[in-house]
Amino acid sequence: MPALLFVGLLHIGSAYAKQANHVTAEHAWIRLLPGDLPAAGYVTLQNNDAKAATIAAVQTNAYTSAMIHQSTQDADGMSHMAMVDHLAIPAHAAVSLSPSGYHLMLEHASHPVKPGDSVNVTLRFADGSELPVSFLVRPANAVDTN
Repeated sequence: MPALLFVGLLHIGSAYAKQANHVTAEHAWIRLLPGDLPAAGYVTLQNNDAKAATIAAVQTNAYTSAMIHQSTQDADGMSHMAMVDHLAIPAHAAVSLSPSGYHLMLEHASHPVKPGDSVNVTLRFADGSELPVSFLVRPANAVDTN
């Protein structure tokens, strides 16, 4: 009987994604805008592995939609924003999600979110691993101090 219990526990554990131990997150915060305007998530991600890590999806229970977007500026100074399907973090390198570049676009809060709250976000990588990250919610006028 104990052997059957052990085998059963192994199967339960395999249903969960593996932890993305090769990537770390620092300075994770969300800029909260008024009303139902989308919020933006910023974080610095460090890949400590010898191969690139690719974020393939973003999930949170706090918002009904979570995506990776990229802000760019053209030669005429016009700003543009577009959704990207994935984000690669090169081997032994860091990528910063920031107001002027890549960022998380979080739309339609599923419950009231206010400055001072923490929002749990899961970054899902192409290799099947996941990185849970806690983001601190800050007001619309907040600036990155890191």
